[in-house]
Amino acid sequence: MADVDLVLPCLNEAAALPWVLGRLPAGYRAIVVDNGSTDGSAEVARAGGATVVFEARKGFGAAVAAGMEAATAPIVAVCDADASLDPADLPRLVALLGDGADLVLGRRVPTQRSAWPVHARVANAFLSQHIARLAGVKVADIGPMRAARTAALQGLGIRDRRSGYPLEMVLRAAVAGWRIVETDVAYSPRIGRSKVTGTVRGTLTAVKDMNRVLREVRA
Repeated sequence: MADVDLVLPCLNEAAALPWVLGRLPAGYRAIVVDNGSTDGSAEVARAGGATVVFEARKGFGAAVAAGMEAATAPIVAVCDADASLDPADLPRLVALLGDGADLVLGRRVPTQRSAWPVHARVANAFLSQHIARLAGVKVADIGPMRAARTAALQGLGIRDRRSGYPLEMVLRAAVAGWRIVETDVAYSPRIGRSKVTGTVRGTLTAVKDMNRVLREVRA
């Protein structure tokens, strides 16, 4: 059994997966959740040694939730499958769980200006401020790389199945009294076409989803 299961939500990431899977630390199992790819991502993932799960419902949250259901290791992590984040950074996040953290978030540090467009940074800052006001937790980034204990995360009751999933995880963890910690991770330009933060439309959709989550959790 793996020490850590890494959930990789995937939609047409065949070009990026070989690099991502090749950077997996020892003791980590990749769970690639194919969310409707048409470029052979599932086959590439299997060839790279990953466990492949299929999720027909569209949405980042739906894909991550399916991966969470398949996770059996004591610790579970999440990371984008587009090579913007390096799985080799994950042991630093996992080590913080051993130091007393309950949820560790990767705080993105762009390696190039193009890695994190201005509109996406502004949206991220807006949501981070909302979390501070609503839950009293100061975070700088609602980023896609994170790690937690599997059983605890599976029991957190996250309901969103769209772009609001990452925010709801942080909010519910805060409400539950979890110790939430951030650590810097390098953030590089992704391989392939962006589905969310790389486009203004995608970012606005994500903000809309996350605002809905804020209202629901507050209620």
